[in-house]
Amino acid sequence: MIFLGKAVPKSIKSRVEILLERFPDKFSTDFEKNKAVLNELDLSLSRFDRNMIAGFVTRKMHDVEKN
Repeated sequence: MIFLGKAVPKSIKSRVEILLERFPDKFSTDFEKNKAVLNELDLSLSRFDRNMIAGFVTRKMHDVEKN
């Protein structure tokens, strides 16, 4: 799977929304910390999915900080 630009699949977006609803205080604007949090939550994710989710969470947290 190759995604160009900032295209994020709907499946990743929906997972991120669920994770942010359940664990709003665990995530931050740091990509590496978000990856570690996903590992701690012990979700069965592929490396690609984990990185996509961590990246999208990071972007969402940046958007929250701006507002």
